[in-house]
Amino acid sequence: MSTMKLILTQEVTGLGSSGDSVEVKGGYGRNYLLPRGLAIVATRGAEKQVESLRRARATRDVRSLEEAQAVAGRLTGLTVRVPARAGDGGRLFGRVTTADVAAAVTAAGGPELDRRRIELPSSIKTTGQHTVTVRVHPEVTSQLTVEVVAG
Repeated sequence: MSTMKLILTQEVTGLGSSGDSVEVKGGYGRNYLLPRGLAIVATRGAEKQVESLRRARATRDVRSLEEAQAVAGRLTGLTVRVPARAGDGGRLFGRVTTADVAAAVTAAGGPELDRRRIELPSSIKTTGQHTVTVRVHPEVTSQLTVEVVAG
């Protein structure tokens, strides 16, 4: 297996943030990261670019950390209702997904959330109240209550 050294230009979930130098399998780099503009090949010239990316990320992180704390404050204690088809005893036909939760938060007047940042406790397959964790920022998480109702 060949590996390649790349520098991320954007945050890639599970891999790193912009400016991070990573080593990935060749196919993943060539077929996914490079064509989508998520990374550049690590060369000496690119190292200079990395410094400016890191400086920009540092300023952005401070701003986004403050914004993330504000969003987390709006989410904390928020209860959203998610209608789902249910049978006898409150068991759902299917399950509640992160996209369902994100849509319910927006519908309840909450902030718009990226469904990839929502962590379900396990798969929600029953009606009732469930606690969901939202990773608003790498350093900021928030809890919200999801009430699944038969509908």
